[in-house]
Amino acid sequence: MNPLMKRALVDAVRKLAPKAQAANPVMFMVYLSALLTSVLLVMSWFGIADAPSGYIAAICAVLWATVLFGNFAEALAEGRGKAQADSLRAAKRDVEALVLAERDLAAAAAVEGEAQGALLQTAAQSVSSSTLAKGQLYLVMAGEQVPADGEIVLGAASVDESAITGESAPVVRESGGDRSSLTGGTTVLSDWLVARVTAEAGHSFLDQMIAMVESSARAKTPNERALELLLIALTLVFLAVSWTLYGFGAFSASTRGAANPLGLTSLVALFVCLAPTTIGALLSAIGIAGMSRLNEANVLATSGRAVEAAGDVDVLLLDKTGTITLGNRQAAAFIPVDGVDERTLADAAQLASLADETPEGRSVVVLAKERFGIRERTLTGAGFTVVPFTAATRMSGVDFDGHEIRKGAADAVRAYVEGRGGTYSAQCASVADQVAREGGTPLVVARDGRVLGVIHLKDIIKSGIRENFADLHAMGIKTVMVTGDNPLTAAAIAAEAGLDDFIAEATPEAKLEAIRRYQAEGHLVAMTGDGTNDAPALAQADVAVAMNSGTQAAKEAGNMVDLDSSPTKLIEIVRIGKQMLMTRGSLTTFSIANDLAKYFAVIPALLVPLYPGLEVLNVMHLASPASAMLAAVMYNALIIVALIPLALRGVKYREGTPATLLAHNLAVYGLGGVAVPFVAIKVLDVALTALGVA
Repeated sequence: MNPLMKRALVDAVRKLAPKAQAANPVMFMVYLSALLTSVLLVMSWFGIADAPSGYIAAICAVLWATVLFGNFAEALAEGRGKAQADSLRAAKRDVEALVLAERDLAAAAAVEGEAQGALLQTAAQSVSSSTLAKGQLYLVMAGEQVPADGEIVLGAASVDESAITGESAPVVRESGGDRSSLTGGTTVLSDWLVARVTAEAGHSFLDQMIAMVESSARAKTPNERALELLLIALTLVFLAVSWTLYGFGAFSASTRGAANPLGLTSLVALFVCLAPTTIGALLSAIGIAGMSRLNEANVLATSGRAVEAAGDVDVLLLDKTGTITLGNRQAAAFIPVDGVDERTLADAAQLASLADETPEGRSVVVLAKERFGIRERTLTGAGFTVVPFTAATRMSGVDFDGHEIRKGAADAVRAYVEGRGGTYSAQCASVADQVAREGGTPLVVARDGRVLGVIHLKDIIKSGIRENFADLHAMGIKTVMVTGDNPLTAAAIAAEAGLDDFIAEATPEAKLEAIRRYQAEGHLVAMTGDGTNDAPALAQADVAVAMNSGTQAAKEAGNMVDLDSSPTKLIEIVRIGKQMLMTRGSLTTFSIANDLAKYFAVIPALLVPLYPGLEVLNVMHLASPASAMLAAVMYNALIIVALIPLALRGVKYREGTPATLLAHNLAVYGLGGVAVPFVAIKVLDVALTALGVA
């Protein structure tokens, strides 16, 4: 048997403790009902019974099975998280930590190079990592495990984070910037780092991960609590209905001189059948499974509410670079001017870019090769002199055999050309302006003081991103791009990607103001961020996804952390949140329809002995009150087991407006919830009758 199944079976039995059962009010009522029928069974052995012992034993067994099935659903969902928690605990161990004093850091700042690391290692004091306190400085050398969460204050190193993220490729962590956070349990592969402890003992990032993937730390969300109150109300209603039917049956039997077909055992079984036990048993599993799917996507939710909020989000704020675009602008076209042919421009542009190792420079070389078959040439031994790019000139290029080729910003090349006595034509100025208006970056190419044309560099929209945004639009979600680009460039990219809006020249204040504005209009807002300057906006957003590669401030401000540090993960998070809400809504619809169907399927058969005229309502022609009741309570238990895979896997995600999704939900799960009980109860009734059980 699968170890996960074994663990879930054991935990299902452990959850029979009254304290564990009391956490789920609906299933606690089933638990009490099972206890009551157990008492009735014992009484029947002493001749005190309102029904045959075999019938009471069968009802008792099925009710205990119902409780165990509900426990098993929750335990199976929890098992996934516990398995992940076990693997995380393996990464969390007490190691030796090299502690530094503030004066040691100051002393190290006075030296440079390898001497710095050697000085720090000499000054460090060895202690157990479990004794580290927030604010202390520690040194971690190559090959050592990071003893605690920290913010790097000195050094740069390659770090293996596979124990946390599952990603085998090492990452660079360094002081300053947005990649300065260090996670306890990771391993430094090269160089050394000095970091300041940022978390109290027992509250590290790894501790949070372990607590959150284990369901015990998952607080119920507001919607879950609201649904739980509804289920409690329905349970009380059906309890009243059951007692009313019992009283009605007793009164009718006394006036007719007949036996009451609704004995206490049948009353208890009827109540359990009518109560919303299906969704009551699966509700917790649905929430835990939603968290599990998020964990499988390598996202840590530090708040259960955030997962649910992700399903209700209707405004997404997305960074341009890395989310919507590939992150590096690439050469898209050669635009010659003043009668120059395109091949000549491409040849000069490639020569000027051979020594340019930036992604933009390499893309120019590749485009010339693809368009005209111009092969790369070597710069060594051919009389070439590389002219590197500088912030002062804002140009780069090559000198060879008395010729000069330059490539750079339009105004910089214009100054260069005019300084050599050449003419910067109006056509070139017009082409450069047009490229900028289209959202691109114009690079002007000149040879020997003559302008040849313009290279159009553009942001490359990620493949499939437009389709992703179309899906989000279908769900009624507004997409807003956040970028530092100018408004013209931002507008062009937003239009190409199919976004609803954009925030250009974005500052931290602008992001925060935009989120507050949307929230004031009644929207739920989600955004991503990785820097300290993103922290205010992350703290304000309803769903705030911080990158694991980012700063400690960003991770503390967010309510989710993306361990993969992928800006596009926000779209997946929203889908997971919506799938969880759809699953809960679908199974709730099925459960309520299921309960109503059981009511109309069973009640006529139970009352036929008292009122033969009700046979016309016994549309399934159930054999007897006992077989009808036993078939119904067996179905009530088995349907929980049948729906466990759906609760754990989640209802198939589909895009659509709320009205469309509601119509689909009612058609599939509403009608299904009505039809399935009639068919299943009839089949079980026939089987029980054939076996002579009832």
